[in-house]
Amino acid sequence: MNWNRREILAMCGTSAFAGQAAKAQEVSVLYGENAAAIAGAFLDKDHLWIPAASLPQANGFTLKPQGACVDEICIPVKQKGPDSLVRKMQGKPYFDLTAFAAKTGQAESAESAFPAFSYSDVPVLRGRDFAQGIAPGFTLPDRQGRPVSLSQYRGKKVLLLTWASW
Repeated sequence: MNWNRREILAMCGTSAFAGQAAKAQEVSVLYGENAAAIAGAFLDKDHLWIPAASLPQANGFTLKPQGACVDEICIPVKQKGPDSLVRKMQGKPYFDLTAFAAKTGQAESAESAFPAFSYSDVPVLRGRDFAQGIAPGFTLPDRQGRPVSLSQYRGKKVLLLTWASW
């Protein structure tokens, strides 16, 4: 059953920056084809804060002075001040993954069975792949029901035939 982020946070009962004692916990972050277990995350109000060092594991971005970057693309993020996406917690920098998703136009969803957060692709990166002629990854069953992933054919020429009855 899907729950919104605010309901998940209420069930977890944690608040990292509201002056209450909060416990770091492991959360699952789903992004594209990647699923990552992020240790030491904090849930604050309706925001998910992860250790800044875990950002590449969560969504492939790296925090640099110019912003959150992947390959040659950098998205400027405020790293100091009251509305910063980076804050010190227990002596380490933490990154506001929720605010970053809102800034980049990502859809976000949460699951109630355990703290899990799912994020759609970053639109600016999606355009980059299409401009380079890179098809998005997917896995589908073949005629015998065995899973086949497009990534198995990376570097080879592939002809995709699609059909729809509508």
